[in-house]
Amino acid sequence: MNDSPGWAPPGSASSDGENSGTPPVSDPPERAHASSKWSQEQPPAAQWSSPGPSHTPPPQPPGWAGPQQGPGGWGQVPGQFRPPGTNWNQNYGRLPAAKPGVIPLRPLGVGEILDGAVSTARAHWRTVLGLTLAVAVLAQVAELAATRFLLPTPTTIDPHATGAQAINQALDSLQSSLLSLTPPLIIGQLATLFTTAVLALVASRSVLGRTVSPGDAWAEARPRLLSLCGLFGLLIVAFAAITAVGILPGVLLGGGGGAALAALGGLAACVVTLWLYVRFIFAGPALMLERQGIAQSLRRSAKLTNGSWWRIFGITMLAWLLAVIVAMIIELPFAAIAMMVDSSSFDTILNGNAPDFGWSYLIISGIGGVIAAAVTYPLVGGVTALLYIDQRIRREALDLELARAAGIPGHTNPGS
Repeated sequence: MNDSPGWAPPGSASSDGENSGTPPVSDPPERAHASSKWSQEQPPAAQWSSPGPSHTPPPQPPGWAGPQQGPGGWGQVPGQFRPPGTNWNQNYGRLPAAKPGVIPLRPLGVGEILDGAVSTARAHWRTVLGLTLAVAVLAQVAELAATRFLLPTPTTIDPHATGAQAINQALDSLQSSLLSLTPPLIIGQLATLFTTAVLALVASRSVLGRTVSPGDAWAEARPRLLSLCGLFGLLIVAFAAITAVGILPGVLLGGGGGAALAALGGLAACVVTLWLYVRFIFAGPALMLERQGIAQSLRRSAKLTNGSWWRIFGITMLAWLLAVIVAMIIELPFAAIAMMVDSSSFDTILNGNAPDFGWSYLIISGIGGVIAAAVTYPLVGGVTALLYIDQRIRREALDLELARAAGIPGHTNPGS
């Protein structure tokens, strides 16, 4: 298996398929590192070729700019004239990158990734909204069921307790609160990973300026759903095992010392889990777009994130922060209405006790959660999908392959 499988457009076969034997043309030095190839159903991607026979340059138009030296030694190509409005200082002596879809075909900045995620959701809003709304409804139903039937009764705190009794009650309340956050956290992460993987199919069309219908997205995703569920199951088991190893010694020890040890172990487990989460964040897109297996997708993600962990972490956290802000704005009115309808829970909170929310509160707040998730899932999923594409552009010259697929002049296969 090729260690750097190529871009597999929606509808193509495995990216590890055999090529058709077309002799490649040598890449220029700046793209010599590109090692990707097309899939079985398409001819292999022809390598970047030089322009056609030389010709006499046109007369110098007004605004002609002679050879200039840009940052890093990128000079202007001799004989190339400057179109009106082109800023050579900003483009390092080169023409702007082609932009057939929502992003320019070159390494992306943070703003371009965020803008591309929003543009993808707007351009394919029917497909994106249908997908995220279905996932949000299923996630909220699962959270409601877990909150109502799986979680233990909230701990009651005696406001008159003192000394060791007050400390034990505070620890029990903290444990109960952390436990109540576990189902929403796990279910929310599963929903986000699923939408990210499927939205990668939409983003792959969007960067080429092509449309995709809900039926197309479903047809492309359906053959990979079983592998996708296996990947998520493996990640959840691994994260749960790490968390258990971190907090189990403190739980077994018990008492105040055990609680402190469990807290430290839980914090260490969270750090390891976060590192692994970013490390394997591209496993879903690799599985869907490159037709990789579960183990190969994990290795592929680890390779793409190697050396870029902090950048990927920062952009991902920024997307999550924006998503949380948007979700809070949407959910707060529903939470206020739910509190007014379920007044008994509101009175319990005012008395300083943990509330036992009724069905009316859970249903109304769940509606707000569905709307918030349907709006924020495309943002987080789109950012992750475009980060995956950006990493492949930076490391594997995927922009050349995308330009060929989009039919950009000068990037087509020889003889086509």
